[in-house]
Amino acid sequence: MEKTTQCVVLLHGLAKSKYDMKKLQWVLDKQGYQVINYSYPSLKYPIEQLAEMVITDALTQCRHTTKIHFVTHSMGGILVRLYLQDNTIEQLGSVVMLGPPNQGSPLIDYARQILGNNLFKHQAGMQLGCTQRGISQQLGRANFELGIIAGKRTVNPILSLIIGGQNDGKVSVESTKLAGMKAHITLPVTHAFMMFNNKVIQQIVHFLRKGEFLEADSLCR
Repeated sequence: MEKTTQCVVLLHGLAKSKYDMKKLQWVLDKQGYQVINYSYPSLKYPIEQLAEMVITDALTQCRHTTKIHFVTHSMGGILVRLYLQDNTIEQLGSVVMLGPPNQGSPLIDYARQILGNNLFKHQAGMQLGCTQRGISQQLGRANFELGIIAGKRTVNPILSLIIGGQNDGKVSVESTKLAGMKAHITLPVTHAFMMFNNKVIQQIVHFLRKGEFLEADSLCR
């Protein structure tokens, strides 16, 4: 397919890497997008530092483009929210978030109770709790075109019990939602592997093109 003048920045989640987004990168490249599959040290710095460092650098790689989209997994979506709270991207197109902890995850608060406040205090993951100290609670509504895909399948019933409600093993469906979002769908996928799922990828491609998700009956088997 002929290359477009649109760029898609892929941001993986906590303790992941660009290799987790490789399948999605391949599909979007075939669709003609310039794809920036950005790998960043998610365990080394706090979210505030990561957001500025990662997105600023990624934007410099989207040269000569008319639109810049973001597709994020988990914590990657929080980086975009934080960056856009204080910065404007003139060419911003759509943002698709996969399993974002937009209202935080109780697993973080549980880990803090078990491990204490100081053990991981400088790591971004410990900023993703549900309490007021969690960075997700400090950010506002979406002021950009946002589509969210939540998962409802889990392989760890113990973690799912701690989370409560429908969840993907790490984040509840309700926690993925965000005021101002344009569209939200739930698919039978797990948190760790949703970015590899063909139906998830199909929904991502459609949202980047049309600003909406496909009806369930329209998805390929």
